Amino acid sequence: MKDPRKSKRVLLLGVMLALLAIAILLGLMIGAVPLSAKEAWTALFSGTESEARQIVWNLRFPRVLIGLLVGMSLAIAGSFMQGVFRNPLADPGIIGVSSGAGLAAVAIMILFPQHMAYLPPAAFLGALIATGVIYLLAWKGGAPTGRLILAGVAVNSLLGAGMTALMILNSEKVQSVLPWLSGTLNGKSWKHFDTLLPYAIVGIVASLFLIKQANQLILGDEVAKLLGNRVERSRMLVIVASTFLAGAAVSTVGMVGFVGLVVPHIARLFVGNNYRFLVPVSALGGATLVILSDTAARSWFDPIEFPVGILLAICGGPFFLYLLRGGMKGWKPS
Repeated sequence: MKDPRKSKRVLLLGVMLALLAIAILLGLMIGAVPLSAKEAWTALFSGTESEARQIVWNLRFPRVLIGLLVGMSLAIAGSFMQGVFRNPLADPGIIGVSSGAGLAAVAIMILFPQHMAYLPPAAFLGALIATGVIYLLAWKGGAPTGRLILAGVAVNSLLGAGMTALMILNSEKVQSVLPWLSGTLNGKSWKHFDTLLPYAIVGIVASLFLIKQANQLILGDEVAKLLGNRVERSRMLVIVASTFLAGAAVSTVGMVGFVGLVVPHIARLFVGNNYRFLVPVSALGGATLVILSDTAARSWFDPIEFPVGILLAICGGPFFLYLLRGGMKGWKPS
């Protein structure tokens, strides 16, 4: 018999793809110089030079594509972390991974500005080191999820303090770091897209190969072991892949939060905990959210360009409080 849940999930994937296409189109149309859908489409695919083509191809399209990759990366990372930790409040920003990438990136921008080309690998290295420290702090013959989350929260606080200390000690250079700390796609170009693309591709492809392990881990350590899963190895691989994705995203656009928290949680309400569907739905949802949020951030507050990270925090903060107040009572691995 045909599984009705599979049909609904496939339909949802189609709807999400349509929403992403609409978000991309709006991102190309809306701005200081508004364009119609036809003008944006023509400018994107026509080789004829025009003002509209310059605006779309050189300013808006790379920014939209970066938003797409960042949203996908953060949402996938969040979905994996929520499953591995079996906690809906887990995401790269809350447990310290983003802060590790952030501290490394801030150190490069403040102390070694002449080496900005090394910012993406430095951010990933910072995120990886933060993950390693969290694991070491949580390890006690294994790394249970509860200890990992507590260690992550503690490391997150320490890394945040480290970033603040760096800025206080180098106050004359803080101005160049503030936009990055707020999370912004302002000024992003094809150069930034080319830098982010290989990292995002590697992380997303790796996540696809880890779907089976993630599906087993969410059942609990004992059940996963009965299924032949090497739990600690699988957990580490999933966390490293999530770290890679979060580090790549943070290194490009700064501290964009709540995408990895909000999107996977909502996606899980529609498709459940099966990562075969949760990963693609989360990826599409994350991309759509970041693109729409960036479009709103640069158009609603004209002539000021509002950082997308702040707008996402304004929207994500109440959702986080909702989870704390009881919205996660029905959340459980299944």
